[in-house]
Order: sequence, then C-alpha cells, then structure tokens
Amino acid sequence: MALASAFAYHEPMSQDPASLGARFILTREAIEAMAGAEKVHFLNANGRRTNKSLGDATGLTGFGIHLIEIPPGADSTEYHVHYQEDECVYVLAGQARVTLDEQPFDLGPGDFVGLPAGGPAHVFHNPGPDVLRCLVVGGRLAHDVADYPRLGKRLYRNEGTWNLVDLANVTDPKAAPGSRVGSK
Repeated sequence: MALASAFAYHEPMSQDPASLGARFILTREAIEAMAGAEKVHFLNANGRRTNKSLGDATGLTGFGIHLIEIPPGADSTEYHVHYQEDECVYVLAGQARVTLDEQPFDLGPGDFVGLPAGGPAHVFHNPGPDVLRCLVVGGRLAHDVADYPRLGKRLYRNEGTWNLVDLANVTDPKAAPGSRVGSK
C-alpha cells in the first residue's frame, strides 16, 4: 500500500479491459470528437489555435501533449524562449514556417523540431492555404521563465501565478552595475 500512495493516480485499477481502455486510450474517433479549446495568445492577437489536450484527457501530469490546429495566416503563439521547460513539435499536416532565433525554416508533414530549455527563441506560423496540424509536447514544471524578445518582455510562471515584466526593468544583482538581463 505504501508504494501505491507514492503515485498521483489513486483510483483502483480495474481488471476490466474495457474500463482500462476508456481511461488510458484515446481512439482516433474520440480525438476527432473532442471539443478543442480556441486559444488566442495574450501577447499576440494573431497567435490563434485550437488545442486538444491529449495528455489531460488521459491523466498525464508530468508533461503536456496537445494536438493543435493553426489556421492559415496565424501564428502558434508569440515569439518566445523557455528557460526551464523543453518543448517539441511534430508536424502532422499542412505547412509551417518556424522561426528559430530570427531565422525562418519551412516545414511539412513528418518534420520535427526539438526546443530544449534555453534553446532558440521560436514561433510557428502557418503560411499555407490549409490548416496546420501538429503535436506539441512540453514540460509542466511548477516554475518557468520565458522571454518574449521581440516585445522586450519576461514572464515568470510560479505555480499558476504569472508575472509579466519589461526586460528593461530586470536587473541581475550579481552583474556589473548598470548591466541588464539579456544583454550580451
């Protein structure tokens, strides 16, 4: 019993295969029937997507996995970089243009982008005539810091509380007097 209490999932596991399948398996039909959440990024009105959280639907808590659809002409989010969380994107359908540290790259179905914590700033854009469909996977840490370099903003996320600040007002107390965070 002590071992079982170490796990976040506490419901007794049924021996009924149908019950297990209903809890942990999403069929194609179930995914297609899921109502997607329409999202607009809080810093980019063109950052529009429909999000189906496959991980939430199956009880995953350590990382998120989302099926996202980005309409033609839209961005996935605002151009950003995470400092604590890894992220990756697998293109399922449509065309994408990913910008990595201000360098654009064209992607199509079957292409994969890995974005380690502290890696390049990035944003995905749908330049095509069809919906861009991707699987997005990312960490779900209690704390993360993300910069929005084009806007000069930094987001501190602490257990559900978000604080957005201007990078110009962020100083490093260990740096030389007058130096700013993010300056090279």
